[in-house]
Amino acid sequence: MEQRYIYLIRHGALETKGGKRFIGQIDLPMSADGLTQVKRLGQELSYVRFRQIFCSDLQRSRQTAEMIAAKHKLAPNVCPELREIHLGEWEGRYFEEIRRRFPSEFIQRGKDIANFCTPGGESFNQCNQRVLAKLAKMVRTTTGNILIVGHAGVNRLILCHVLGMPIENMFRISQDYGCLNLISYSNEKYRVNVMNKLYRMMPV
Repeated sequence: MEQRYIYLIRHGALETKGGKRFIGQIDLPMSADGLTQVKRLGQELSYVRFRQIFCSDLQRSRQTAEMIAAKHKLAPNVCPELREIHLGEWEGRYFEEIRRRFPSEFIQRGKDIANFCTPGGESFNQCNQRVLAKLAKMVRTTTGNILIVGHAGVNRLILCHVLGMPIENMFRISQDYGCLNLISYSNEKYRVNVMNKLYRMMPV
């Protein structure tokens, strides 16, 4: 079987208004730096021949995909299944606020990151099921190289699956804004070739 490649990237940096926040499906826009990251990433990927491009329906993923797809004259396939984890009532709240108001839940999440479910949200195990089901379908129904514009959590789940790592270890994998991961696929087997590659910020 012909070897093909999955280019798995994370969208550019967000406008978070300072402080570390729980950002899942809250639909924040990219910052000016984030747009610059995506433009640079688009330049680096302009030589790749993509058959299809996939993204989530959150604007940071969709806009990243659209900016890169324009260079390839492709229309991104928008997939709700590729959304970041749903954090329910914790969406958009600062870490320190949650740690202060819900100390026991905050500790529980740290102890069982795979199964902990925020109020009104989902666990990483639940997120993993929808993401991997979509990944399998994307690989099964396409040929050639594909680009997936994911999110930090989504990308980590895909990489854990490919590497055979338990979800409990997902945060041992770095996924910076605007990073590239390269996964080869042949004979129904995955191999990680590049992980969390960043391109130097420069005017574009």
